[in-house]
Amino acid sequence: MSEGAQAPIWHLYLIETAGGALYTGITTDVARRVAQHEAGRGAKALRGRGPLMLMHQEPVGSHRDALRLEAQVKRLSAAGKRRWLESRPVGEELPCTPS
Repeated sequence: MSEGAQAPIWHLYLIETAGGALYTGITTDVARRVAQHEAGRGAKALRGRGPLMLMHQEPVGSHRDALRLEAQVKRLSAAGKRRWLESRPVGEELPCTPS
């Protein structure tokens, strides 16, 4: 990385499918990544499972920290993920379709 350049901030996000499944991912640009999921260019697990709802996003910091948190959340059961979501700061649920 060049001198003076800052490392990107990584974010954790959770998306809920129309069927109620929760998908967990990380990215440096949540809006871009969600748009990719909506367009069917993201994870195969979300293709054809819309409409999708962005349930949570939070800045984590480094890529390493984001990977660790993502792994922790992915290990949770569906009920555990919902309890984890309830423990996070209240945020607005947003449809994934960009405005």
